[in-house]
Amino acid sequence: MGSRVELFAQIRRDARVEELGIRALARKYKVGRDTVRQALASAEPPKRKTPVRESPKLGPFKPVVDEMLRADLDAPRKQRHTALRIFNRLADEHDATDLSYSTVRDYVRVRKAEILAEAGKQAEEAFVPQEHAPGAEAEVDFGDVYVMLGGVQTRCHVFAFRMSKSGKAIHRVYANQSQEAFLEGHIEAFDVIGGVPVRHIRYDNLKSAVTSVVFGRGRGRVENDRWVLFRSHYGFDPFYCQPGKEGAHEKGGVEGEIGRFRRTWLTPMPDVATLAELNDYIRRCEARDDHRRISGRLQTVAQDFETERPHLAPLPGDRFDPGLVLHPRVDRSSLITVRSAKYSVPVRLIGRKVRVSLRAAELIVFEGRSVATRHERVTTRNGQSINLDHYLEVLRYKPGAFPGSTALAQARASGAFTAAHEAFWQQARRVDGDAAGTRSLIEVLLLHRSMSTADVIAGIEAALSVGAVSADVVAVEARLHAVGGGPESGRHTGNQATALGHRVVSLTQRRLADPATVIAGLPPDTRPLPDVAAYDELLKRRPAPTNPGVSDGLEGTTGP
Repeated sequence: MGSRVELFAQIRRDARVEELGIRALARKYKVGRDTVRQALASAEPPKRKTPVRESPKLGPFKPVVDEMLRADLDAPRKQRHTALRIFNRLADEHDATDLSYSTVRDYVRVRKAEILAEAGKQAEEAFVPQEHAPGAEAEVDFGDVYVMLGGVQTRCHVFAFRMSKSGKAIHRVYANQSQEAFLEGHIEAFDVIGGVPVRHIRYDNLKSAVTSVVFGRGRGRVENDRWVLFRSHYGFDPFYCQPGKEGAHEKGGVEGEIGRFRRTWLTPMPDVATLAELNDYIRRCEARDDHRRISGRLQTVAQDFETERPHLAPLPGDRFDPGLVLHPRVDRSSLITVRSAKYSVPVRLIGRKVRVSLRAAELIVFEGRSVATRHERVTTRNGQSINLDHYLEVLRYKPGAFPGSTALAQARASGAFTAAHEAFWQQARRVDGDAAGTRSLIEVLLLHRSMSTADVIAGIEAALSVGAVSADVVAVEARLHAVGGGPESGRHTGNQATALGHRVVSLTQRRLADPATVIAGLPPDTRPLPDVAAYDELLKRRPAPTNPGVSDGLEGTTGP
């Protein structure tokens, strides 16, 4: 098209400046006289005509195809004819075996739109561009994402919150689409943007918010009571999209955002140990996303959001608890059952009802107003989360139950029961026997409640370096490690005798390596043994007793 425009411009110039006639111009530019006349009539070359291709083989069957397409006007959306289905019906029912699929497909594409227009229906979904006020609207949705979680491919769910004006988006990945995850995603999004949209937030009809759709009443919904409490606390209104495909375009911004974020930052599948690690990675990705430009915009997302932030409504003074509150009873095994999973609690709570806050990623158990314990939420049916620390008071009196306990097995699997604990336990049982040695280990484990893990491990290693298996020695050395500046101090590294010129001393344990040394940690006594020859001489001079039943003078006398 560009070359013909230039040709027409040159012809028009020569006719105007050189005053050349049609025949001379045709000869000069080697074109037909009709082309010269077109150039002189209009500077824009005429568009090329697309020839209409005839399909003689399809001609006799066009009325049949039209009838199928008209029948689709009243058919369910998922049971309407496709081009392939029409092609197969023509072959099966009308013996149209000479037709090609491409011929039928091209005719159906054009004719379907014409039949819809004849019936007064819209052939293609039309979208009206929208202008959003700053800080007024947001959109929320869940999307699927696959993650290598602990080496296992796991299907998870990404919560997405997107401001409609600036495109600022927050994403968090959860193990499920529970109401706890739904609320926690909102709370984190509100904290990140520093406010709440003043008009409304758009949603699908998620079960976390909507109990049922009231048909015949526009956008009427029956909402979940807890959801109503949550949105009332933060002071925003929901906007529920139409059910099904018809309402998908009403929050197309967040649906497109989920796909974009998943392709950009979650492809290939992230390989993480925990979802907390994955969400930390996502926060870093969002910081980089703030510097991108949405198509057609001059400013970055961060720049647009800075102009939107002042228009947000302020956050409430107190934070909403997103956890589902339950009150299970503690059984004889010091376990509570929540959503088909079992969690341990301290044994002092056996037989009592406790208040539980079930959240998206954790479970919190309260004793009155104080937190009794926390667990990572178990997502597998009939799973267990058991903390060894909860059973230590019982194991003091039942040390025989310790080796085969589920609590010990889970502590080993999680790494809480370390190689240092194993070494101390083996040494203690070798010295004091199974029961007493296990009790010594339990006393050491109790130190973790008041001291850091690093200090206790350092205390265990220091005690084992001199053969001591006393919890008191471990406690003293752990405190010295803490006071000495922790692992950087060098107190418990290398040779204990030469590192800083001091030794670990135990006055209650025997040194196993040297049976001649009674007190562990003290140097052997190299002084010569005392001479007792003078005492032997006194024994020789002792007179024979006069009365065999009475002791001699060295041991006292007995009067008549």
